[in-house]
Amino acid sequence: MKNEKLSLKGTLWRMIRDTRPIRSWLILSAILSMGIIACAIATPELLGKLIDQLYAWLKTDKTSSLIEALAPGLLILFAVFCANAGITYGNHYLLNNVVSRFYTAGLRIRMSDKLQRLPVSYMDKTPVGDIIEKMQEDVSTMGNSIHGILEILLTGFLQIFAIAVFMFLQSWLLALAVLAIMPLSLWLSSKLASLSEKSWDSSYTYFGKMYAAVEESYTNFPATKAFNLENHVQAHHDKINAEHQEVARKANFLMYIVQPIIAFTNALAYILIALLGGWLIVYRSVSVGTVVTVILFAKQLSAPLERIASGFGELQMVKAAAKRVYDVLDLKEEERPTEELQGKTEGNICFEHVDFSYSEDKPLIEDLCIDVKKGQNVAIVGPTGAGKTTIVNLLMRFYDLKGGRILIDGQDVASLSRDSTRELFGMVLQDTWLFKGTVAENVAYGKPEATREEIIDACDRAYCDHFIRTLPQGYDTVISEDTTTISAGQKQLLTIARALLANKQLLILDEATSNVDTRTEILIQKAMDKLMKGRTCFVIAHRLSTIVDSDLILVLNHGKIVEQGTHQELLDKQGFYYEIYTSQYAI
Repeated sequence: MKNEKLSLKGTLWRMIRDTRPIRSWLILSAILSMGIIACAIATPELLGKLIDQLYAWLKTDKTSSLIEALAPGLLILFAVFCANAGITYGNHYLLNNVVSRFYTAGLRIRMSDKLQRLPVSYMDKTPVGDIIEKMQEDVSTMGNSIHGILEILLTGFLQIFAIAVFMFLQSWLLALAVLAIMPLSLWLSSKLASLSEKSWDSSYTYFGKMYAAVEESYTNFPATKAFNLENHVQAHHDKINAEHQEVARKANFLMYIVQPIIAFTNALAYILIALLGGWLIVYRSVSVGTVVTVILFAKQLSAPLERIASGFGELQMVKAAAKRVYDVLDLKEEERPTEELQGKTEGNICFEHVDFSYSEDKPLIEDLCIDVKKGQNVAIVGPTGAGKTTIVNLLMRFYDLKGGRILIDGQDVASLSRDSTRELFGMVLQDTWLFKGTVAENVAYGKPEATREEIIDACDRAYCDHFIRTLPQGYDTVISEDTTTISAGQKQLLTIARALLANKQLLILDEATSNVDTRTEILIQKAMDKLMKGRTCFVIAHRLSTIVDSDLILVLNHGKIVEQGTHQELLDKQGFYYEIYTSQYAI
C-alpha cells in the first residue's frame, strides 16, 4: 500500500505494529488502564450506596451516629480515589519513559539508518531543514500520540462499554436515555475530524519549509549580513509563517471545536436524565441512590466521549505526521551489492561508453570513454557544467550509471559494494570539511586508529606541522569548520594531511587550490605533489597552471571529451584547451 493512499486505519495499525519493541510495556499499561477503569466504575457505585445509607439514616431513629454509618463507605471510597491517582500516575510515568526511550528514539534511529542507505540524489533534492523537521517534529507527534491511541482504543471505548453495562444494571430506562445521544456525538466527531486532514497535511508541509528556511538563513548568515539581506530573509520567513499560520489555524479550529460540541450534547443528556430520574423517583419508586449512581455514570461517560472526540481530530494530525515519516522509511534504497574487489588495488580505471544524466530529459554525459593507467595523473578541465565533478560522483558511486560501465583493475564497480569502492579513494575537495574536534582527530578522520607519531608525520609532509604547533594547544586544539583562528589555506593543508595519512591508492583532487592566495597555493601544490606520488590521481582544476605537469589532460565540454593529451600537445593543437588556457592569461 502506498503512503499517499494510506487510510487513517492503515496508519494506526502500522504505528501499532511499530510498537513491537515496547509491546510488553504497553500490555502492562493496558492492565493499569483496567485498574483505572475499575476505579472509575466503582466510584459511582460507592457514592450511590453512601447516598442510600444517608437516606436510610435520615429516615431511621438515628440510634447510631452519621459518622459511624458512613465511615466504612467513606474509607473505601477514599482508598479507591488514592488507588486511581496512584495507578494513573504510574501509567503516565511508564508511558512517558518507555515511549520516549524506545518508540520515539527507535523511529529516529530507523530514519537515520534509512538515510544512510538512500541514494545521494535524495539528499541533493531534499532541504536539510525538511529532513530535520521530519525527524524531530513529526516523530515527536507520533510518539506523543501513542498515549492518545491507547486512551481512545482501550481506555475510552472500554470505559464506555463498562459504564453502559453498569448503567443498564441500575436502570435500563435511564441508560437508554444516556446512550441515545452517543452515536450522534461520535458521528459528529469523526465528521469534523476528517475535515481537518487536508489542513494538517498542509500544516506539516509548511513546517518543513520553515525548518528549511531557518537552516538556510543561519547557514548563509555571513552572506546575508554582507549583502544587507536581513529584511529580505525576514520577509521570506514572514511569508512562510503567515501561510503556515492560516492552515494551522483552520486545522486547530476543526480539531478543538469538536470537544465543546460534544460537551454541549453531553450536557443536554445530563439534564435529560436528571429530569427523568426525578420523575422515576416520584412515580416509579426508584431509589435516590440509583438515580444518583446513573447520573454520576453519565457524568463519567462524558469524559471518555470528549476524549475520543478530541482524539479523532488529533489522529488526523498524527496521520499527517506519520505519512511524512513513512514516506522516508518507504523510499527505495540503493542496491547494495556485497562483492569485494579481488586482490591488491593497482589503480587502473576505465570508463567504457558511460552515459549519465541527473534528469531524464537533460542528458549530461554520453558515450564517455576514458582509460587511465596505474599511477597516472589525470587532469579534468572544462567550462562550468561540462561534467567534471559528475565524473568524480560516478567514480565514488554517489550516482548509478544510465549506461556503460566503470572498471577498476578490470572489475565492474557496479558489482562491488559501495563501501569497498569508496574505501579505495582519498579525497581533497574545494570545500574543506572539518568537524568539531581536535586537530589530531580531524587529521585522523580517514584513519581513526592512527598513532600520534603517524599524525605528526602526515602533517609534516603536508607542510602544516609548523602552524599547528603555534596553536594554543597544538595538536589538541579544538577546531571546527567555523574556526576563524586558522585560514582557509591552513584548513586545506589539514585535509591534505588527512589524505596523506589515509594513504589510498586512488586520489581525487577537486579544485583544491581555488580558495587560497598564491603563497599558500605553492605550499598546497608541494603537499599535493607528495600526495600524488605513486598514486592514480584525478585532478579537477579551473586554474590550469596547477595541471601543466599532468600525464593526461581530459578536456570536457557538454559531457563529452573534446580533446585529450599532455599540456604541450593540447597547446600545439590550438583547439578548445588552447582557448581556455590563453583566456586565463589574456590581458
